[in-house]
Amino acid sequence: MITKVLMPKLSEAMETGKVIQWLKREGEAVKGGDIIAEIETDKANVEIEAFGSGLLRKILVGPGGEVPVGELIGVIADPSDDISSMRAAAPPKPPAAALAAAGPSSVGAVPAMESYQSAPATTRVVPMTPAPVLATAPATARLKASPLARKIASQSGVDLRLLQGSGPGGRIVRRDVESALAAPSPAAEAPRPAAAPAAAARPAFVIPPRPGVEYEDVALSPMRAIIAKRMPLSKAPVPHFYVTSEVAMDRAVALRAELNALEGQPKVSVTDLIIKACALALIKNPGVNASLLGQAIRVHHRAHIGIAVALEHGLITPVLRDVDAKPLVQIAVESRDLAERARGGKLRAQELSGATFSISNLGMFDVDEFSAIINPPEGAILAVGSVVEKPVVDKGEIRVGRRMKLTISCDHRVMDGAMGARFLQDVKRLLEEPLRLLV
Repeated sequence: MITKVLMPKLSEAMETGKVIQWLKREGEAVKGGDIIAEIETDKANVEIEAFGSGLLRKILVGPGGEVPVGELIGVIADPSDDISSMRAAAPPKPPAAALAAAGPSSVGAVPAMESYQSAPATTRVVPMTPAPVLATAPATARLKASPLARKIASQSGVDLRLLQGSGPGGRIVRRDVESALAAPSPAAEAPRPAAAPAAAARPAFVIPPRPGVEYEDVALSPMRAIIAKRMPLSKAPVPHFYVTSEVAMDRAVALRAELNALEGQPKVSVTDLIIKACALALIKNPGVNASLLGQAIRVHHRAHIGIAVALEHGLITPVLRDVDAKPLVQIAVESRDLAERARGGKLRAQELSGATFSISNLGMFDVDEFSAIINPPEGAILAVGSVVEKPVVDKGEIRVGRRMKLTISCDHRVMDGAMGARFLQDVKRLLEEPLRLLV
């Protein structure tokens, strides 16, 4: 039996995907469910599974190859199957070629980094890279580098334009980047003060100050580019409305402390409590667990919750499925695993889509409250603020209480204010009576 391995569509906005590596070799036996390849999308690196068993007879798109969604990249078949008709798709036209073919009236893509004609003569564009470690490549040369080399260079701050590739056709490969990292730079030979611990821990996306430079243009990462493309498609056409509620978290915090004190048990976070409360409230309020599909509203009867995870160059929302049917401890284990694999670029294809509702928690950044943007086709998203201590009135007396603000953003085409308010009311009650989360 022949099984086609196709470039998967891992998000609504995904149009093409790039093969990072094949984890099985041609001629190697494959079983259904085996991880066979790693794909780079605009959001993450994703492992894809085989949907059939047999031999990996043919790899049609090798590492670094980029093809449109749905195109054939490999073939799994029995030795006796005829696969001679299986062919790879033609590679997509590069942007420059596509622009030339479209004619002079087409609008071209904005360059990743450019110096504006209106800028003062003292202003210059500064690439976000460390001091050169090798001779500068000609400015007109087209940069050729493998996806893995690009990833390592991005994480370590190496400027690929300064490297000489040792791969086929001068392509920069992993060993070139590693060699550049290992080679001492001229600046490293001169003694200099040790960096402060805070500077060493600074994330790569924090732009350091550059005295004497008025401004600089930083190239969009692929993830930030898709966010820039997708967010106006959500915020502009989707009529958002917002409902905010303050939750007494005293009992939830106490329950969490008791659960985390149990020896040998997984640690439970405040986010885990909120995920479980939202899942139960979604089942009770299916109108919030819904999305608009043309002339119909699709109401979901299972709670698949997207959990927003901040990455170095953007945001990703992996999906935790069937949360309403899972105990709190299992949610804690799976949500932590999902977030760690999201940061490491090791998500599975099915974990990137299919959410019916999303949660974005900025409480760890000392954010009191905020409003999140809905991720279509979902009908709502919950924004979570910090748990803060504040004076509260309890039975006529003032005491210190723990409070947290929740704001739900709703698609007014799918639901009305009362529906969103009832959902938030149920989430509030579950968190204020947290033993219900354990039943």
